[in-house]
Amino acid sequence: MTLPFGIDRDRRESGGRWWTDRRLRPGLAITLGLGLLALLAPLVAPGDPAALGAAADRLSGPSSSHLLGTDLLGRDVLMRLVHGSRVSLLVGWVSVLVAVLLGTAVGLAAGMGPRWLDRFLMNTTDVFLAFPRIFLILLLVSLTTPSLLLVMTVLGLTGWMGVARLVRAEALSLRERDFVAAARGLGLSSWRLATGHVLPNLLPTVIVAATLRVGSAILAESFLSFLGLGAQEPAVSWGAMIQQGRGYLLDGWWLATFPGLAIALTVLGYNLLGEGLRLRLNPQDHREGRDG
Repeated sequence: MTLPFGIDRDRRESGGRWWTDRRLRPGLAITLGLGLLALLAPLVAPGDPAALGAAADRLSGPSSSHLLGTDLLGRDVLMRLVHGSRVSLLVGWVSVLVAVLLGTAVGLAAGMGPRWLDRFLMNTTDVFLAFPRIFLILLLVSLTTPSLLLVMTVLGLTGWMGVARLVRAEALSLRERDFVAAARGLGLSSWRLATGHVLPNLLPTVIVAATLRVGSAILAESFLSFLGLGAQEPAVSWGAMIQQGRGYLLDGWWLATFPGLAIALTVLGYNLLGEGLRLRLNPQDHREGRDG
């Protein structure tokens, strides 16, 4: 029986029960829980998170009526936190999708193309890597009116370089494998080799790279929102919630604490998921971790 994507038998046997993997389970639980929370936000926390609350409820601490307290405008922090998860996860996944698609295309073209194309694409990648990403993001975002779409686009266009180098390295290794050499001997073009034989075997690497980058994208969006360059009202963002509460760390500690914990938990969950997927999809790493 031919295994899909060229994955060997050892990898297939090691990937039987994903949920029982003690490395993968915490990441799966956190990320799936956050995904369901964001998807069901209107049901979990019904109401308009931007609507003003009663004057008597302004800046009140956690209580039975408001489990995580209220902000300066009397808005329920828990409701805003739940609805803010939609913005954070949307920015994280869309920006990473843009970065991974672009990086995979550049890396695959460099690894499977002629030497001059490889040199040109990698030199271009090195030029982008020479600029600190955060300054490049701030420059691009500050040139126009801040918006959620702009943030997702800028994060995607400034995060593809690492993916490109990773995919190129894997493609250079795979192009020397016997199954690629056999396909080349049949007269297949470089395009057919890249898309039909090399790319499917790169998917595990690309999936792990994407998962590990979601947390960084969420952190970057929160940083931009904290500076006022991310999601704008009435959209709810965890970074904007922290910015609004930074002046009340003593009198209203809950304003910044709970959004900060939400960001930390989300980043931790995706990092655990990415590490677990790396061990699952790489049979050698999985075997070494199991023996240890």
